[in-house]
Amino acid sequence: MDIKEIRKQFPILSQKVNGRDLVYLDNAATSQKPNVVIDAITKYYREYNSNVHRGVHTLGTKATDAYEGSRERVRQFINAKSVQEIIFTRGTTTGLNMVAQSYGRANLNEGDEIVITYMEHHANLIPWQQVAKETGATLKYIPLKEDGTISLSDVRNTITANTKIVSIALVSNVLGTINPVKEIGEIAHQNGAVLVVDAAQGAPHMKIDVQDLNCDFLAFSGHKMCAPTGIGVLYGKKELLENMEPVETGGEMIDFVGLYESTWKELPWKFEAGTPIIAGAVGLAAAIDFLEEIGLENIFNHEHRLAQYALEQCSNIEGMTIYGPKERAGLVTFNLEGIHPHDVATVLDAEGIAIRAGHHCAQPLMKCLKVSATARASFYLYNTEEEIDLFIRAIQKTKEYFGNVI
Repeated sequence: MDIKEIRKQFPILSQKVNGRDLVYLDNAATSQKPNVVIDAITKYYREYNSNVHRGVHTLGTKATDAYEGSRERVRQFINAKSVQEIIFTRGTTTGLNMVAQSYGRANLNEGDEIVITYMEHHANLIPWQQVAKETGATLKYIPLKEDGTISLSDVRNTITANTKIVSIALVSNVLGTINPVKEIGEIAHQNGAVLVVDAAQGAPHMKIDVQDLNCDFLAFSGHKMCAPTGIGVLYGKKELLENMEPVETGGEMIDFVGLYESTWKELPWKFEAGTPIIAGAVGLAAAIDFLEEIGLENIFNHEHRLAQYALEQCSNIEGMTIYGPKERAGLVTFNLEGIHPHDVATVLDAEGIAIRAGHHCAQPLMKCLKVSATARASFYLYNTEEEIDLFIRAIQKTKEYFGNVI
């Protein structure tokens, strides 16, 4: 990977923030966008902006070809069997809600179990809370080990014959833990449960093969992987999706509409009511092309090196607590003794360094960690060791500043 050349593809990285070169370390929240993605979206709006599926004119045909071509590109990206298994959504949150509201409501009853972990993002927690209340199902949690990982023995002890759904993050957005979802899926299937994967923090950084994982559903967002905001994907096995009712109804997803009843289009369109996110899908396809040209394995290895380098440098800082396992995805979540994470983020911003501070949409995990908030630096393909050095110096400056204030 030629990081200098890659960085040239991201125009936002050339700007200054507070008089300093921008160091963008908030990639777990959203990634920056390369020129090829920006250009693809601009070209759509300038040259063939039109609604899809509904028109026979030239622009409509071009837009439809681009939109459905993007679906095929996503299918290839995650190695799904069919484009019928690829549903475009607004993002991971929408996809997980669709599974909970459509599959969950129809297949859960009183006494059934939904199994998740303490490290889940709210998007993979609240939908299950809601459907559990509606159906009488029980929500159960796989225990979290001290190092921020889960053990397969605990998975086996938590999943029972009453478990109907197991939903888990491929990668924790706080701890950086990479969960053994394939093995968890095997245990779930042995007990007659389906496996739902939140891949929001996985898809941008590592190669995903849904057939190899044998997951039943998988959701991810475009905006964390160089694509625009407002576009995401829900993958589902065809045989499951065919038996699910749409969550949204209206135009585009219908086959026949009568005065008192209607029928739905075939997959995947029965789940895409209304005008879809056409420009977003075009941008997502361009982002996939961009990432695959670099290579997902190369990206993962680069981020792993950055994370290990950051952990090594952080270990020398007195009063700094790091959360999560040693082997992790490309992020470091931490606290500085006596300094609120928001204050840390504010001082770093003055140095031109963007990090995230707060509960990271993971309040139950914060409770497990016995903190109300943390700070997080998260890396992507365009970050460098030199930027981590600037981050470390800014952390030291933060400590000195608040040491003098206190």
